[in-house]
Amino acid sequence: MRNTRRGVVVLFFLALGLGYAATATNVARPLTRPPSRPAVRQPPIPDAQLEKAIRARFAASKISTHHFDVHVQGGVATLEGKTDVLQHKGTATRLAKTCGAIAVVNKIAVSQAAKDKAAKNLATGRRRAQIKRSDTTKRSAKRSS
Repeated sequence: MRNTRRGVVVLFFLALGLGYAATATNVARPLTRPPSRPAVRQPPIPDAQLEKAIRARFAASKISTHHFDVHVQGGVATLEGKTDVLQHKGTATRLAKTCGAIAVVNKIAVSQAAKDKAAKNLATGRRRAQIKRSDTTKRSAKRSS
């Protein structure tokens, strides 16, 4: 009986020692991030094909009436032209990027009238469509008058 107890105690301490050794080696190693996966890069689109895709995208959008010039070299699209709508400049950049351009150089000039209109809109504050109904007079108050 004593031998079995001694055997159990020895096995217990042996298992405890092995468990400690296993965790001690894990703790001793510095914690590192798992290796990140490399970004999956699409093969570069030829410049002529990219330029054609951007022009087609412009033609299918609302900014087609401005006839912006597009030039692509080394995957970098250069946009030139004039517009009377401030938002068309940003839209043109976004469309070129979604077609696959690595970078976009936007040289589209915005007319002074468009800049003045945007400044006026900012100065007047929120438009009626942007104001909550609860901020205006109650509908029931209007009906009783």
